[in-house]
This record gives sequence, structure tokens and C-alpha cells, in this order.
Amino acid sequence: MRAYSLDRRQRIIAALEAGEPVREVATRFAVSPRTVRRYRHQWREAGTLTARTSPGRPPMIPPDQHDALRAQVLADPDARLIDHCQQWVASTGVVVSEATMCRTLQKLALTHKKSNS
Repeated sequence: MRAYSLDRRQRIIAALEAGEPVREVATRFAVSPRTVRRYRHQWREAGTLTARTSPGRPPMIPPDQHDALRAQVLADPDARLIDHCQQWVASTGVVVSEATMCRTLQKLALTHKKSNS
């Protein structure tokens, strides 16, 4: 789920500071009352409403390396997933699983099916 825009967060805080009750602000901006209270707390404690980073581990093949992966697949389109994983380790030093390689290739709309010849 994507974070609400900074503009929307600022309008929520402005409505609270104008004296509107939490439930009315939540209804007006189509968010939960808990979200409104969380933004108010963040504003009071941190003085900022910028969205936090999403939890979780960064991707094993980050977006800035997608061009290199695309070039690898285009250079050897008949290679199996395991072959692409091994080539990736050889070129970058990063070990990735077949599942990771498959998900990344799907995200890039690259096929890895072997030809019939």
C-alpha cells in the first residue's frame, strides 16, 4: 500500500489544528481515525509528516541493476533460470535464488523460456 501524499497529510493536520474532531477529519479525508491520530502524533513528536520507509529487506537485484540483468538475458535468451543465477553471481558477486531471478524477470517482462531448437 502506498503512503498518502504529503499534501493530504498536511491538510489533515491543518483540519485538526482548526479544531475539527478526529472522527470528522477521518471521514472528510477518507482515512481511519487511527491514521489521523498517528499523523498528529508524528507531527507533534518529529515536526514532520514525511512518509517513513517501508519495512522489509531491499531487493536482491535492485532497480539500478535491471539494465545489466536485461543485457544478460538478451545475450543468452535460451539459458535456464539456474544458468542466469550463476551468471549473475559471476558478474556481480551477489547470490540470488531461482525464485528471486524469476520474480525479477517477470517484473521486467523478460522471458527465459528455452527455444524448441
